[in-house]
Amino acid sequence: MVILGLGLIILGGIAVLSAIFVSEPGTGGELLGFDVTTLDSFFVGVAAGAAILWGFAVLRWGTKRSLAHRKERKELHDLNAKLERVEAERRAEGHDHEGPDRV
Repeated sequence: MVILGLGLIILGGIAVLSAIFVSEPGTGGELLGFDVTTLDSFFVGVAAGAAILWGFAVLRWGTKRSLAHRKERKELHDLNAKLERVEAERRAEGHDHEGPDRV
């Protein structure tokens, strides 16, 4: 999800930069090899802005999700270590209680 968010942000940024530096003001002109009118330039700008905002939202959601998974994995690792420690103590106690006369 993080990669998708970054991709959308980059695509939107490229569209905005190309519209600013390549197109001719007032007439629309040419945008990335396509003839566009002023209205088309406006819609490209709206789509680029939406892509950038959507990219930030996806990036934020993906980061939260990744952090939550990392936290859950850490908790499970800690619980697994505690369980292994308790099982080792029980095995050690079981061997201590068995003497040579107990079989």
